[in-house]
Amino acid sequence: MRRLFPHPVVSLALAACLVAGAFTLALGRPGGAAGTESRAVNAAAVSDRQIDLERFAVPGPWKPAKARAKYGRTYETARWKSPWVSPGFDFTELVASWSARTPGSSWIEIEVRGRSAGGAKTSWDVLARWAAKDKVVKRRSGGTQADDGTRVVTDTWKTAGLASYRLRIAAHHERGRKAPRVDLATAMTSRLPATAGPTSAPVAARGVELAVPRYSQMIHSGHYPQWGGGGEAWCSPTSTAMVLGYYGRPPGAGSYGWVPAGHPDPWVDATARLTYDHAYRGTGNWPFNTAYAARRVGASGEAFVTRLRDLTDAELLVQAGIPPVISLAFARGELSGAPISSSNGHLLVIVGFTATGDVIVNDPAAPGNDGVRRVYSRAQLERVWLQASGGAAYVIHDAAHPLPPAPAGNW
Repeated sequence: MRRLFPHPVVSLALAACLVAGAFTLALGRPGGAAGTESRAVNAAAVSDRQIDLERFAVPGPWKPAKARAKYGRTYETARWKSPWVSPGFDFTELVASWSARTPGSSWIEIEVRGRSAGGAKTSWDVLARWAAKDKVVKRRSGGTQADDGTRVVTDTWKTAGLASYRLRIAAHHERGRKAPRVDLATAMTSRLPATAGPTSAPVAARGVELAVPRYSQMIHSGHYPQWGGGGEAWCSPTSTAMVLGYYGRPPGAGSYGWVPAGHPDPWVDATARLTYDHAYRGTGNWPFNTAYAARRVGASGEAFVTRLRDLTDAELLVQAGIPPVISLAFARGELSGAPISSSNGHLLVIVGFTATGDVIVNDPAAPGNDGVRRVYSRAQLERVWLQASGGAAYVIHDAAHPLPPAPAGNW
C-alpha cells in the first residue's frame, strides 16, 4: 500500500472544484515548452496540458555540467531546464512525471524550484534520483528539504502557494558509456479545495467495461519484503501491472528471472522491484510507477500522474479504452464491498461503469485473482478518492488508445 496520507482521512475534504493543471515540457528544444491557457471549470482555473512527444537524447541541446562523483563512479553530466511555467493560480502541490531510458549505470535527477507572484524564488529541491534498474543506482525520492517554505513529501512538492515553477533535469553517464534519454517530463500542479462537492452524475461510459487482467497483491503476501514490505503492500505496482497487462505490455520474462519457478504472477514481483523507492522504502511512489509504465507502453504511449476532477473524467478515459489507476483511503464502513475494511492509502484500477453509473474496479487487495473485480458505489468511491488524494490518478496509455480531449486540461 501507499504511504500514510499527510492528513487524517476525516479532515481532508477535497472536491470536484479541485484546482489542478498538468503541463508537458518539450525536452531539448531551445525555449522549452509551449504556453498555458487558463479556463474556468467547476469554479476552478486549470491549465492546459500541452503534448509534445518528440524524443531527445543527451547531450543534444542540453548544457554540459561538471563531472559528478556518485555511487562510487564518476559521471559526466548534462542539464536541461524548463522555462518558467505559470498554471494560472497559486498552487500548493506539484507532482512531476517523466519518461526516460537509463542504460547501464546512467541515471537522471529531477529538481524543481518555484516563484511567488512577487518574484521571490525558492531554492532548487530534488524530487527524485531515478534509474530504470537497481543494480548500480538505488532510485530514491529527494527527502524533505524544508528550507524555504517548500518541502518534498515522497512524490509531492508542497508549497504555501506559488505562482510559477521550473523543472530541471540532470542526466548522468560514465564517460564512454551510453547516456540517458529523457523522452517526456510533465508537472501537475494543484490547489486543493477545503470541502467536497456533490457526487458527479454519470455521463459517458455507462455499461462500458475494459478487459483488464485481474491480479491480487495478496497472493504475494510475505514475498520479497525487501521491496516495500511484500505483496500485502503492493497495491500500486499490482495496479500498474494490471494496466500494462491490458495493453499487452507486461514486464518481460527477463525482468523476473530471479523469481522462483511456479511463483504466481511473477510480473507483479518484477513491477514491485522496479518501482521501489529506496528513500521512502515502498512501492507506492506515484511517478516511479508511471516512469516504469512509460518504458513499457512504447514510444507513442505515455504514463503520467495527474488529478481528475471527479468520476466524469475517469469515464472519459474509460470510454477511450484507458483504465486509470486511482489513489484513495477509507475508514471502516466508507467503501461497501471492499476486500479490506479500511486503508490509509490504497490504489486500484477503474475498469468500467455499470449502466447506472456505479464503478467497476479491479481491486488488488482481494485475497485471490478471482475476487479482484468489484463494483463500488459511485458516491462512496468518489468521496474516498477525492477526500484522500484530491483525485490523484495514473494515466497510462499506448498508441492504440490515444487520450481523449481533456475538458479541464488535466491530461
